[in-house]
Amino acid sequence: MPTSENPNDTPTDIRLRRRSRVVEVAFADGHRYALDFEYLRTQSPSAEVQGHGPGQDVLQIAKENVNVVAMEPVGRYAIKIVFDDGHDTGLYTWPYLRVLGQEYAARWARYLTRLHGIGYVRRPTPPALTPTE
Repeated sequence: MPTSENPNDTPTDIRLRRRSRVVEVAFADGHRYALDFEYLRTQSPSAEVQGHGPGQDVLQIAKENVNVVAMEPVGRYAIKIVFDDGHDTGLYTWPYLRVLGQEYAARWARYLTRLHGIGYVRRPTPPALTPTE
């Protein structure tokens, strides 16, 4: 996982958007990313997901409906995300959040390809309808 002392890697804003199921991360250089819960869960920096070395990552399945129950700051360098499936290990450092944003398309495509390769079909729950007034 990348690390950096670059001040541009420090987010200027991080917001948990439960309704839209994303964590928004903004950086001083103007880059802003909306990282959905499933993506964050399946890309967790924890050893449980990434393994202990190259090529040891573990494909996460059935995470399409995972929710974030809490986000906690860790010092001045990361956040800890607590998911409703009990996963709460792995620290999302500022440089790693930037990488997740920058590499979203490639990482997401790889994840979906891997799911397809094992025959898993994602079944996201559609958003609840709210009555109009």
